[in-house]
Amino acid sequence: MRYHNITKDDMLNGEGLRVVLWVSGCTHHCRECQNPVTWDETVGLIFDEAAKKELFDQLKKDYISGITFSGGDPLHPANIGEIEALAKEIKETYPGKTIWLYTGSQWEEIKDLPWISYLDVVVDGEFVQEKKDTQLRWRGSENQRVIDVKKSLEEEKAILYDI
Repeated sequence: MRYHNITKDDMLNGEGLRVVLWVSGCTHHCRECQNPVTWDETVGLIFDEAAKKELFDQLKKDYISGITFSGGDPLHPANIGEIEALAKEIKETYPGKTIWLYTGSQWEEIKDLPWISYLDVVVDGEFVQEKKDTQLRWRGSENQRVIDVKKSLEEEKAILYDI
């Protein structure tokens, strides 16, 4: 897996102060995407032990609420295996931290991933320029949903995160 950046003390990509991993690779290619540089899975830095240590060092901090996986698309075939392993290890190591994931895929397409329960919130759906709204919290366009994973799995349908 490759990545473009690790953002520390981020307040825009999930609730609280977060660390954000911006991965490479996306097939959605949304018009007016904020990160088109992340579409190519062969570009960026190799996610290695030093990058993983950087993430975990941030997660150790009491004031960090959790991690957000974004990009690109964390569920791109070049990323999904590593994201699964990271989500599992983070949830086991830091059970009090939340894990958010942004994807262009729909909840209904990903809800059956065997490791989806490691996530707390999924922001789903492609960015749609015609539905862009800069007043929305944690998403760029009205069609995207901020989904509470635990409640959605319990109720077997997409339940929006209580903002």
